[in-house]
Amino acid sequence: MRERHPAGSPALQIGVAVARYTLTGGFSRPGTHLPSRGHVVPVDFIGVGIAASEDPAVDAWLIACLRENGIGNVRLDFTYGDAEGAAGRLLDALLDAGFRVVLHLLQPLVAARQMPSRPAAGAWREFVVATLERYGARVAMVEICSTVNRKRWAGYTLKGFLQLWEIAWQETRARQLTLAGPSVTDFEPPWNVGYLALLQQRGQLPDIHTDNLFSERCTEPERYDHKILGHRLAGLHKFNLLKKAALLQRIGADFGVPRLFSPAAFWTLPRIERLLPYGEQKQADYLSRYMVLCAASGALEGAWWGPLVCHREGLVDDGVRPYPALERITHYAAVTGKLADFRARPALAALAAVARLLPGTRYEGRLNQGQGLEVHAFRSAEGLVHAAWTINGRAAALVDLYAADDLAAATYLDRDGAVMTEAPTLASEAPLWLCWDANRQVALAAGAALLKGVVIDRHVPGKTHHFIRENGWQGIVLAADRSEADCLLTAVHPEKLGTPPRESLLRKARNAIWTIADPRHEGNHLVVKQPVKMHLHKQFLDRFKPSKALRSWSGSSDLLRRGLGAAPPVAYWEKIGDRSLKQNYYLCEYVAAEFSARELLSAFAAGETAYAGIGESEAYRLLGDFLLRLHGRGIYFRDLSGGNILIRQDADGTPQFLLIDTGRIHSYDWPLSLDQRISDLVRICNKLHWAGREQLLGRYLAAVHRRLDWRLRLHFHIYDWKVTLKRKIGRKAIKRLFGR
Repeated sequence: MRERHPAGSPALQIGVAVARYTLTGGFSRPGTHLPSRGHVVPVDFIGVGIAASEDPAVDAWLIACLRENGIGNVRLDFTYGDAEGAAGRLLDALLDAGFRVVLHLLQPLVAARQMPSRPAAGAWREFVVATLERYGARVAMVEICSTVNRKRWAGYTLKGFLQLWEIAWQETRARQLTLAGPSVTDFEPPWNVGYLALLQQRGQLPDIHTDNLFSERCTEPERYDHKILGHRLAGLHKFNLLKKAALLQRIGADFGVPRLFSPAAFWTLPRIERLLPYGEQKQADYLSRYMVLCAASGALEGAWWGPLVCHREGLVDDGVRPYPALERITHYAAVTGKLADFRARPALAALAAVARLLPGTRYEGRLNQGQGLEVHAFRSAEGLVHAAWTINGRAAALVDLYAADDLAAATYLDRDGAVMTEAPTLASEAPLWLCWDANRQVALAAGAALLKGVVIDRHVPGKTHHFIRENGWQGIVLAADRSEADCLLTAVHPEKLGTPPRESLLRKARNAIWTIADPRHEGNHLVVKQPVKMHLHKQFLDRFKPSKALRSWSGSSDLLRRGLGAAPPVAYWEKIGDRSLKQNYYLCEYVAAEFSARELLSAFAAGETAYAGIGESEAYRLLGDFLLRLHGRGIYFRDLSGGNILIRQDADGTPQFLLIDTGRIHSYDWPLSLDQRISDLVRICNKLHWAGREQLLGRYLAAVHRRLDWRLRLHFHIYDWKVTLKRKIGRKAIKRLFGR
């Protein structure tokens, strides 16, 4: 068979194709950020990438794991020498066991870099022929190349890739096998256009267009991609996962390959943990949300997870920390850990739940409007299923989403597919499955939306958020179960709190703060905070904000969900429709602290070289590290005075920092700008002498690749001047003048 090889360089042909596609509006897909409805989710929609181990016992474990979790589709990377090694042994076992296998054929990196030389091309053809003769008739499809748009991973020049592809295309066509490729990685649609245009011109199109459709760079699967035009303008282009899938499918169709398949995607734990703790729980959240959205898109024949077993991104941790030199998305070569060290992560159960609930269902649409909340409906002969969740840190009350009789009739499954023994009250960042009989019609309430201003720390170990709305009050109680929530309500219900008793009053100014006994644990106490005085301007301005109690709850929850210290919230309450702005309560656990950062820094400013056993230089290092973590995780505190940073010492004397007075926090899903960082730092440094500031700020700024130049120093001098002026002529000075 003679192939067509158009004249001109491949790079120029790609450039022309991308320019033409751009000018004809090919990249514009308005409205596709919302899913269409009515399509059926393919039965083979869910799969996972696997690899072999030198230990044959791992083969049996893998097959048992896949069967136990209802996963019948696998992808196996296969390269030179694998047929006679562990990968060949595993492939035979999978095919004998009836699994549907996508066989990904690839060259070793050294050989890929030698393409299109005659020896390298000859070795590739020999490998492809031998592999297809042995396995071709038994596998579901043959995939060629991966991460082709990453030369440092895949190793190919354009000419090298085209030679690789031509050989594979010829050999698969000669055997009438299904060919998939070229596996562009991530969302870089000009590469999809360019490669498909080249292959179309050569008459060598695949049967299935593949793209490793990651959403990791967006942090959350449903977010608009901030890598396109930045965070502020992301709402203009609205490139979320749904729109990306729709565009890639349209690109394939425009070049003659309407079938789209994503063979691999994942979230790595290190990337998740840049901003959030509980990385494994977040990985499972993201997996569920990603898979539901891919199924809702209607553009994909399959959306498969990357490696089943590995430490960094696997559904199962193999206990091996060092990462291979070559990215696993390019070549998932082997499972290197010992079987005894394997540990299933929550994401494995989450994938099993999706595999059980979605394939074969008909998608009935996204039921809500607006951003931040997602409710998607799927129906089959077995039942009606809704997947409901929010963006990270937010919550929606189920009573605001569904009619009472629909909630009463539902069976609730958690993200991992387990039946919930207690009916939940909130939808959160961890997807919730609501299931009904197949014939039931369930509509979402008009205006279904997030609870305004509410932030929750969803993954508090062993705790559940209980939303309560009764007798004109609304709030959340955090407890292990409904029994503990009822126990707490005996003391923390707003109708029980009343006015602060004098004997337990800690402070009374704009807010009253007092303690009450913790009904769960004898001898423990809870702290209650209630606004009791509102200045006239605050009565106007705060009318447009959440209540003070809710702001304190949300600020503390935001800190804790990002792995930062705060007194653990217990409950908040607010009177619905309260115009006085005083009928609200915030409750947290009482946390004893040895001292505050104000005392620590004031001691150094007074000439001390140590405080509470902490040397001056060590204190600056520890405090600087804490502030870097605070700002690096997107927290703009806005009132970061030394008195709001409490310090507890562990048994070995190591300081632990906790933040209080959290109602002014602004939070972001990215690290703070330098201006925001400085705005916080001027406050914490106000009590500190300049020699100490030089040390603390020098460490901090060096970590963000800045130095304390005169421009930055000016911010600190201006703030010092403002504080001095306020003390001399401000409200406090006036009170002192009149003896109040």
